[in-house]
Amino acid sequence: MTGPELVAAPGRQEIVMTCVFDAPRELVFRAWTDPKDIDRWWGPDGFTTTTNEMDVRPGGVWRFVMHGPDGVDYPNRIVYEEIVRPERLVYTHDSDQDDDPARFQVTVTFAEAVGKTHLTVRMTFASAAERDRVVREFRAIEGGQQTLERLAQYLAKV
Repeated sequence: MTGPELVAAPGRQEIVMTCVFDAPRELVFRAWTDPKDIDRWWGPDGFTTTTNEMDVRPGGVWRFVMHGPDGVDYPNRIVYEEIVRPERLVYTHDSDQDDDPARFQVTVTFAEAVGKTHLTVRMTFASAAERDRVVREFRAIEGGQQTLERLAQYLAKV
């Protein structure tokens, strides 16, 4: 894997993560869309993930709990808006609460790169202040880097 590189400039509403995985695009896409795969790598170091439901289609929902190393459980919900296999996922991510003010939009692109996959994850928040809060309170930069590193380790095993 090369990267991950994260861009989270203050005053912007986005966090953008990019990296190249030494794995075919179909495999990387499957790792993002199959609960048997995603539960094995999703989340920062020390976290585990339990999927309660995963329906990868427009309007489908992925409900999961991230279990923190401190014993705290973090419920999450992703609602898929667009699926273009194996090129793109677009979804809304929240804490599984309707009208969650911390909800954000995510676009993940999977580009073929001669047997490798160039991945870009673009998270767009309601405001720059909300993005800054997520970076500060949830350590989103470090967590994003660790999550992509865990994905690279998982892909190397399968």
